[in-house]
Amino acid sequence: MIQMVYENASRCKILSKVVVATDSEEIAAVIKNCGGNVELTDINLQTGSDRVAAVAQKYPEANIVINLQGDGPFITPKMLEQLVAPYLAGERPEMTTLAHELDLQEEFNNPGVVKVITDLQGNALYFSRAPIPYLRNHPPKILPVYHHIGLYAFQRDFLLHYTTLAQTPLELTEALEQLRALEHGYRIRVCLTEGKTLEIDTAEDLVKAQDFKILT
Repeated sequence: MIQMVYENASRCKILSKVVVATDSEEIAAVIKNCGGNVELTDINLQTGSDRVAAVAQKYPEANIVINLQGDGPFITPKMLEQLVAPYLAGERPEMTTLAHELDLQEEFNNPGVVKVITDLQGNALYFSRAPIPYLRNHPPKILPVYHHIGLYAFQRDFLLHYTTLAQTPLELTEALEQLRALEHGYRIRVCLTEGKTLEIDTAEDLVKAQDFKILT
């Protein structure tokens, strides 16, 4: 799975370098065997962002750093391009993330699906495993709630700062580390994609993955 993540990312032509950050010798060996770049990191790092930041410190020439996690083997090069589109357009958000249309019938009440709601400029207002917003009234045809994809891009300097921020109450309650940025007053731009993906976090997800069709 890690090799598939690496190879899909490597097909994205706008990326200057793809590096696997891991504390696992086994994973490092897999990536080296397929000719990939790998950096071994401290086993005591607590989050994926901490691990990415540790490697980003070694690349001061990098402007934008993407955190693509190992449970996302179906992330496509097009999705990575959509993730960094604001930066390519000359904008400078501290960080961006990706989301797609939410199936209100099937996903709204599923705690395994992280939801994100946005303001009128496309910045995240909140992320939750709970159904948000509360549908007191019949929702309009276009409701700014989306299925969040756990994929992030950062300005390098902000990433290094972000990992120094104290963990926050909502982050710890929801177990969603991106809430730390919001709780400390920073904005996250939500970039939309029409592509669907499958993050493999459970045995059931692994079964679903056997029949998942990746769209390029």
